[in-house]
Amino acid sequence: MLELTRRMTVKRNCFSRIAGAYIDEEGYIDGTFNTNFLKLSPSDQAANLQIAKAIPFANTNVNIKEYGFTEEAKGSGDLWQLFMGLKSCELKNDALLDTFYDFVSERYKSDRPYAVYLFFGAYDVPLKANDKEALWDSEEIYSFLIGAICPVHGEYEAEAPESGFLFPAFKNRSGDEYHINIYHADVDHPHTELFHGKIRVE
Repeated sequence: MLELTRRMTVKRNCFSRIAGAYIDEEGYIDGTFNTNFLKLSPSDQAANLQIAKAIPFANTNVNIKEYGFTEEAKGSGDLWQLFMGLKSCELKNDALLDTFYDFVSERYKSDRPYAVYLFFGAYDVPLKANDKEALWDSEEIYSFLIGAICPVHGEYEAEAPESGFLFPAFKNRSGDEYHINIYHADVDHPHTELFHGKIRVE
C-alpha cells in the first residue's frame, strides 16, 4: 500500500479523474461533481489527495481488510459489474456513477450529511530486480478506484473519511479484480451495512 501512496502527491500524482456526490442524512442526493483531477487547483488537489490516500495508508488488516465478492454480487447487473464498469470508463460515465450513488444512499446509515468521493488512478508497477531494486520497465499498469465516504459540514467541507474502499484489491504488487479492500476508520463501529451481502471474508 505504501507503494501506492507514494504516487499520491501533487508532484507525483496517479489520479486522472475525481467524481462524487453530496448526500444528506435522509439519503437524498443534493448534488454531484465529475472533473479531470489535473484541472483542480494545486490546493484542491492536495486536499483531495489527503482524502484518497487515507484509504490505502490505513493499518492493513485492522482499518483496511481484503474481502471477496459474494456470488450474488458477481451476478449480472450487480455490484462487481458496476465496479468493473466504473473502472473501465475511468469515471466518465455519469449513468454508472448515478447508479453507484443510489447504491450508497439506499444503504449507508448516517445521522449527518456526507460526501461520496471516487478517484480513478493508474499506477505503472515497476519490475523488481533480483536484489529488490526497482527497474525502469513496468510489470503491469494497475488501474484502480478509490472510494471514500466523508462527513461534511458547512458548505460541503469534507472531514476525514469514515469508510472507503480500494478496487481492485492490491496485493503482491498486482490488482485482483475479484477482491476489494474495505476501509473503516472506526473498527469498533464499522459501516458494514454498505456492502452487506456483497462481500465475504476468505
